[in-house]
Amino acid sequence: MTSETGFDVGKYDRFPTSEPRPQGELEQLEKAWCGPRTPGEWITATNNNIIGVYYVGAAMLFFVLAGVLALLMRTQLALPMTGFLPQETYNQIFTMHGTVMMFLFAVPAVEALGVLLLPQMLGARDLPFPRLGAYAFWAYLIGGLAFFCSLFVGLAPDGGWFMYPPLTSTTYSPGINADFWLLGIGFIEISAIAGAIEIIVGVLKTRAPGMTLDRLPIFAWAMLIFACMIIIAFPSIILATLLLELERALGWPFFDPLKGGDPLLWQHLFWFFGHPEVYIIFLPAAGAMSTIIPAMARTPLVGHPLAVMAMLATGFISFGVWAHHMFTTGMPQISINYFSAASMAVSVPAGIQVFAWIATMAAGRMRFSTPGLFATGGLVIFVMGGLSGVMVAMVPFDWQAHDSYFIVAHLHYVLIGGMVFPLFAAIYYWLPMSSARPLSKRWGRWIFWLMFAGHNITFMPMHLTGLMGMPRRVYTYLPDRGWDLPNLISTLGAFMFGMAVLLWVVDMARNYRPFGSREAGNIHGGPGLEWLPSGFYSVRSIPVVKSLYPLWEQKGLAQEVAAGRYLLPGAARGERQTLVTSPLNAEPQYVLRIPRPSAWHVFGAVFTAGFFLILTIQAYAAAVVSGVLAIYCIMRWCWFLDAPHARKTTDIGASIRVPNYVSGPSSHGWWAMVIVLIVGGMVCLLAGFSYVFLWSRRPDLWQAPPAISSLMASVGLLVVAGLCAVAAPRAVRMARAGAVSAAAGLLVLACVAAIAAMFLEGRVWWASGLRPEASSQGASVYALLSWAGTFAAIGGLMGLYVMLRRLFGRLAAERPSTVDLISLFLAFTAAQAIGVILLVRLFPGGGA
Repeated sequence: MTSETGFDVGKYDRFPTSEPRPQGELEQLEKAWCGPRTPGEWITATNNNIIGVYYVGAAMLFFVLAGVLALLMRTQLALPMTGFLPQETYNQIFTMHGTVMMFLFAVPAVEALGVLLLPQMLGARDLPFPRLGAYAFWAYLIGGLAFFCSLFVGLAPDGGWFMYPPLTSTTYSPGINADFWLLGIGFIEISAIAGAIEIIVGVLKTRAPGMTLDRLPIFAWAMLIFACMIIIAFPSIILATLLLELERALGWPFFDPLKGGDPLLWQHLFWFFGHPEVYIIFLPAAGAMSTIIPAMARTPLVGHPLAVMAMLATGFISFGVWAHHMFTTGMPQISINYFSAASMAVSVPAGIQVFAWIATMAAGRMRFSTPGLFATGGLVIFVMGGLSGVMVAMVPFDWQAHDSYFIVAHLHYVLIGGMVFPLFAAIYYWLPMSSARPLSKRWGRWIFWLMFAGHNITFMPMHLTGLMGMPRRVYTYLPDRGWDLPNLISTLGAFMFGMAVLLWVVDMARNYRPFGSREAGNIHGGPGLEWLPSGFYSVRSIPVVKSLYPLWEQKGLAQEVAAGRYLLPGAARGERQTLVTSPLNAEPQYVLRIPRPSAWHVFGAVFTAGFFLILTIQAYAAAVVSGVLAIYCIMRWCWFLDAPHARKTTDIGASIRVPNYVSGPSSHGWWAMVIVLIVGGMVCLLAGFSYVFLWSRRPDLWQAPPAISSLMASVGLLVVAGLCAVAAPRAVRMARAGAVSAAAGLLVLACVAAIAAMFLEGRVWWASGLRPEASSQGASVYALLSWAGTFAAIGGLMGLYVMLRRLFGRLAAERPSTVDLISLFLAFTAAQAIGVILLVRLFPGGGA
C-alpha cells in the first residue's frame, strides 16, 4: 500500500528486523554523536540533551533570582511605613521581579523543557535546527544576565513589568532605565521566537514513522500549540517595544496625546501579547500534567481527544480576551461585553482538562510520589485561581477589584498553580532521563508541602487585603487600615516558599549528575518514547510507533530500539542524521544531515546581544560594529548549509532507501522560512492596526497623503521585485547552462527593485512635508515604511549572500534550497511593501 507521499507503508511490517547488526555500527554512531570533551566544546555544543539542560538551568536561575526580589518586596511590605527599601529601589525591584518572572523564567522554562524532551519524545535524534536552538539559548542567557545586572548599577527599569506610557515616556522616565527594558525584552522575545520555530518544525517534521497526529504525545501537542501562539502573540510586544523606543529616542509620538498619539495603543499591543502569554505558559504545563498524571495513575488519560481539542480551543480563544485587562479604560460597552464573555468562555476548555486529570486519577491508582504531589497540588491551586479569574471577568466586580491586591492574588494562583507546580512535577518526573541519580523522595515531600503551604499562606490573605482596598504596586501603606496582619502573614508565607526553593536547590546540588554514561531511567514507569535507552544521539534506532503509549503497548520496544532493530540505526558516512517525516501521517520523506557544533552561533548570539545592549547606552558606532559582526557570524554559520551530498539516498534500515536532500515545501527549511514570514507579517499587521487606531483617535490631525500618481512607480518596482523572486526558483531548475547564474541574477534584481521602491516611497512622503516627529500620522507612516524597508535591506544582504555563493561555486541546480528560501523571502517582502504603501496612501482617503 502506497501513501500520498509515495512511501510504501507496508515496509513498516519489516520492523523490528532480525538480522545481525554490522560490526562497529554502534561505535560509529557514538563517534558521530560524541559528547563535548573540552570547555570550548561544552560552549559550542548543539545537542538538544545538552542545550536543553543548559536552558532549564538558566530558567531556574532566573526563577531563583526573581524569587529573591520577591522576598525583598515582602520584607518591605511586612509592616506599615517600613523603611527597608527606598521608594525608587522598590520600584526597580518590583519591575524586575515581574519582568524576570514573565519574560526570563516562565516562557523560557517551558520552551527549554520542550527543547530537552521533544526529540526523545518524538523518537528523533535532535530537533531540525540545533544551532538555531543553541543560538536562542545563548542570546537569552547573555541578554537576560545583562538585563538583570542593570539592577546593581541603578539602571534597572522602574515603570512596572507592563511599562505603561506616559509613565515610561522621556518626560517621566528621562534616564536610560526604560531603554534597558525596551531593547532587552524585545531582543529576548526574538530568541523565544527562534525557539518556537525549532519546536514547530521539529514536532511537525521529525516524528518517528507511524506517529500520526492521533498518536502524537499530548505534551508534544501542547508544545506545538504553545509555539504557534508565540508566533502570533510575541510580534505584538516586539512592535510595542519598537514603537516606544522610537518615541523615546527619536521623538516619534505614538503615545503622546499632544501630537495625536494615545497611551491606550500601548495597552492594546501589550495585552494582545500579555493575556495570551498566560495560556502560552499554561498549555505546556497542562501537557506535562496530562503526561505525568497517567504515568502516576498507571492508566491512559481519560478523554485524551477532548483534552487535545481543549488545548486547541484555549489557544484560539485566548487571543480574544486581551482587553480583559482594560475594562476600566473607558472602552465602548459593546467591547466590554465581548471581552467579558470571551474571558469567561476561555475557562471552559481549561475545565475540560481539569476534569480529564481528575477522572484519570479516579480511574487508576494514583501514586503520590513527588511528581504526583506536585501535579495534584498544582491542580488544586490552579482551580482556585481559575475561580477568581471568572470573578474578575465579570465587569462590575472587576471595576471594584481592579488594581487591588485581589488581582495580585489571582495572578499568582493562576501562574504558580498553572505553571510553577507543574514545572516542578516535570523536573521530578523527567530528571532521571538526564541524571544518574533521581532527586530525594523524602526531601521532595518536604519541598512540596513547604511550597504548597507557603503559597497559600502568601497569597490567600491578599484576596482579603484587596477586597479591603489595598492597591497593588505600592511600596508602603499607612497603619490602622486592617492590612497589617494579612501583610505580615503573606511575608511569612513567602519566606516559607523561599525555604522550599532553597531546599530544592540543595537537593539538586546533592543528587543531580548529568551527562554521565548512564541515567537513572524510567523509575516512574512512563509510557513515552523519551524513556527509551539513549545517549548523546538520543535513540539508537528510530522506532516505528503503533500506539499512543508505545512503551506500555509495544512489548519489547525498548530492547529492540537499543539493539538497532529499527530505522537509521547507524551513522552513514560518519554524519549526524535524523529522519524527516510528513506532517500528518509521519511517513519518511528524507534523511536530514545535522550540522556538527561550531562557534559561529555562539559568536552570533554574543554580537547580537551586544548590538541591542550597546544601543541602550547610545554608543551608536560600537552598536553598528557589533551588528555587522553579528551579520558576519550568521552568514558564516549559514555558509556550509545546502552542501552537496556524496550519495542521493540512504538506506534507513531493511533495505528502505530515502533521499538525502529535498527542496520546496517538503523541506524543513521551507517550513522555517514560512514561520519567520508569519512573524514579520504579524508585526506589519499590528503596525497597520496601530495606524488605523491612531487615526480613529484624532482624525483631525491627519493630512492628505501624496498624490496617487506618484504611487505607480513604487508599486511597479515592487511588482518587478515580486516577479523576479517568483521566477528565480523556476530558473534554477531549468536544465540549461547558466540557469544558476540567471536565478542569482533574478534574486539580485529583486533586491535592488525592492530597495529602490522603498527609497522612492520615503522620498515622496518626505517631499510631502510630513515628518515623523510632527504627529502620530507621520510616526505611523514612517514606522510602517521603515518596517517594510528593513525587510528590503535584509533582502539586500540575502542578495549579496547568494552572489557570494554563486561566486564560490556553492550554488547548484541540484541543490535549489538556497534560491527557494531567498525567493520566498523576497516575494513576501514585495507583497508586504505593496500592502504598506497602499494602506498609507489610500486610507483614510486617497491623495489628490
